Amino acid sequence: MTNYLLNVIEPVMGPGETPPPEFLEPIMREVNAVAEQIQAAGEWIFAGGLFGPEATTVVRHLDGEALMTDGPYVEGKEHIGGFTVVDSPDLDAALAWAELYSKATGGLPIEVRPFRR
Repeated sequence: MTNYLLNVIEPVMGPGETPPPEFLEPIMREVNAVAEQIQAAGEWIFAGGLFGPEATTVVRHLDGEALMTDGPYVEGKEHIGGFTVVDSPDLDAALAWAELYSKATGGLPIEVRPFRR
């Protein structure tokens, strides 16, 4: 078994903006159904949603001091909006979960990346 990170890539919205409930609730029902499938398969480790890039702080240690800057490390039109960590038998199994998440979110890209051991 290998641990994989499944990143949900979302469009950047304005600070404090979220999709309206009538748009978001059906998506979250589908996302939760996928999460339940992963849990039932025994491959679930952890998942979480993230605040937008406006809530980001980048910390860098340079010349003996910590330099902290507001905002994301890289500006973009998309960001990681949430993630799930699974323990799957192989990449194909992790990709299958990613496909279900992408379908559940209406086609948002899901980035799949294995953990190093």
